Amino acid sequence: MKWLSHFANIIVSASLFTACCALGLCMATEQLIAPGSLQLITPLHGIIVGSTLVVYDLPRLIPRPYGRPRPHQPLKKWYIFFFCTGVLLTGLSLLWLPLKMILLCAIMGMFAFAYFLPALPGRRKRLRDFGLLKILVLTSVWTIATTALPMMLYGAEPMHYPFEFALRFVLVFVLCVLFDLQDIPTDISYNIATLPHRLGERRSYLLVYVSLAVFVALSVAQYVRYPLMPQRSLAALLTAVATIWVALYVRRRPDRAIFIALTDGMMLLYAVLVLLPIPG
Repeated sequence: MKWLSHFANIIVSASLFTACCALGLCMATEQLIAPGSLQLITPLHGIIVGSTLVVYDLPRLIPRPYGRPRPHQPLKKWYIFFFCTGVLLTGLSLLWLPLKMILLCAIMGMFAFAYFLPALPGRRKRLRDFGLLKILVLTSVWTIATTALPMMLYGAEPMHYPFEFALRFVLVFVLCVLFDLQDIPTDISYNIATLPHRLGERRSYLLVYVSLAVFVALSVAQYVRYPLMPQRSLAALLTAVATIWVALYVRRRPDRAIFIALTDGMMLLYAVLVLLPIPG
């Protein structure tokens, strides 16, 4: 089973798993606005998967900012492979998208690269070096990419789906808090005052639990608006319970790949539960 563990490590570490999570959330939105019209292979899905691979793998292939040494990368060839795959997917998919969607993708791409790369004017810092801005930018980009883009593609009015935006924002926010909790020692060493750093561990976990309660409440409110889709509320409840378990488990500081798989996996879990058909 060693080969299986190695394969799983490649999928998680090279961000293919993260790309699948983004794809799942995108399809979860499509299931709400266009039920019965879901397709797996579309230009939008190509953009979602491809851009995720590009944005997450590129920082692993260039020198680390501020002269920081990079540790040995035994999976570097896989980073290169998935980065190139992402570039190809993104480039081909752009040919089939309307101009307004391409412009929105370009804007989000600029924010995403400025998050990972020191591209800001002046001191040339990254967005993630600004602690409170770090979590807001990442959460907002994920929310817009997996809600606004599908709505634009299907011609849906975003103002008609406020709960979907709020649900997505809260779920991604919770997972970002968990990531920041894991990164506190590193962030402290680089003088990055993230939200968990400011709040402390105990209050940060309390924020996670309160946010998950809000997530479930929002799903109930959405069910009141769309009563023909009860599985979405059930999906939110089960995802919230699973995320609480993950939050308790990752306090033990597991291996990084396991942490990413469990934490990002909550997005995929929610999407799968939403997309599962209800018998009868």
